Amino acid sequence: MMLTKESNGYDEARLGFQRLDPHRPEVIFAVTSAAEVQEAVKYAAEQGERVAVQATGHGLTRGNNGGVLIATGNFNAVRVDADAKTAWIEAGATWQQVIDATAPHGLAPLSGSVPGVGAISYTLGGGTGLMARRHGFAADHVRRIEVVTADGVRRNAEDDPELFWALRGGGGNFGVVTGIEVDLFEVPTLYGGSLYFDLVENPTALEVWRDWTRTVPDEVTSAIALVPFPDIPPVPAPLRGKHIAQVQFAILGDNGADLIKPLRAIGDPALDTVGELPYSESHRIFAEPDRPDSYRSRNALLSDLDPDALAALPKQASGPAMCVILIRHLGGALSRRPSIPNAVGHRDASYSLTVLSPGEGDVTELHRAILEPWSAATIGRSLNFSFAPLTPDEVREAFAPADYRRLTELRDRYDANHLLAPNHEITGLR
Repeated sequence: MMLTKESNGYDEARLGFQRLDPHRPEVIFAVTSAAEVQEAVKYAAEQGERVAVQATGHGLTRGNNGGVLIATGNFNAVRVDADAKTAWIEAGATWQQVIDATAPHGLAPLSGSVPGVGAISYTLGGGTGLMARRHGFAADHVRRIEVVTADGVRRNAEDDPELFWALRGGGGNFGVVTGIEVDLFEVPTLYGGSLYFDLVENPTALEVWRDWTRTVPDEVTSAIALVPFPDIPPVPAPLRGKHIAQVQFAILGDNGADLIKPLRAIGDPALDTVGELPYSESHRIFAEPDRPDSYRSRNALLSDLDPDALAALPKQASGPAMCVILIRHLGGALSRRPSIPNAVGHRDASYSLTVLSPGEGDVTELHRAILEPWSAATIGRSLNFSFAPLTPDEVREAFAPADYRRLTELRDRYDANHLLAPNHEITGLR
């Protein structure tokens, strides 16, 4: 279905989860099939208009004024092959839709902390999920990809090793992906949740978590979030008005309670949501907001956590704008090369540090100031956790230099006129 600014449903189709700078296209193709995606791409090429793609809009960095928007939200079927332990995921499906389809079979995908995000966009950017240290990036477990390239041709990407390599980690720079086949894993339940510590009462929370991450097996994937909760009724009473260290973890296996004993030794949590839960309720672990909002974030991938910089984070985040700081523990399977190589960068990173601010103010310099003390340990960035416009040099930092050169060559091969307008654009070395 084609929509213009005068059409009923135009705003509903163009608005996604990120509301800071939404798309304002001249034309929206609300697609339900790969053939309709192909039609939309051909239309954009014929009109000389750039084309953006949006499933849920969680990762939107800047909206496009004019041009064509392909809205894939209604192109969202999921087909499960329980015997092969795979799922075929259409362009607009969310991870929650995939989880709902796989859970009855006792199977789970490599989904992330927020199941409402688009499964394909997440995976094209790499995908650091709840079982990442055990199974690696979501992009490591993609078997097939169907894509419409900028010339309007529908392709099976696995037939072209170069294109298949670039799509898995290089984002939406090489075509409009209409479907992917991914591996599934036998994970009916997880041991996980969050321990919420008041930083005033438990100032060692960050230090203890850092030391704990150096001892845990790959079956443990965890993070810690520093959240200054406002003193307002929607916030759970035990957290209101407190600066909280939220320790979040997902553990595979049956010894989770023993593994987190060092965390429980931090002190009495203000709130405790830990326990065994079905994978279908994995959203409860990070318990992130699920309503549309405006926000910006910046990210750094780190070789280690400097103790002085770590200790200074709570004070740094108490600035003129609200800052939520999230540190994810990486390593394990994330550091290992998959059997079929892909474009995911900086597998040697040990931690991911993201600073995020809700609202519509300009927080660029504030975020840079918070990340500056980590410059010596910074080895790159994750584009999936960068919810702000980046310069070409900043996008380049997400990849190894040789891989970035290869990606720019492939971008020029498959989209020579740069018809596509992805969230983070690989622009070439010219």
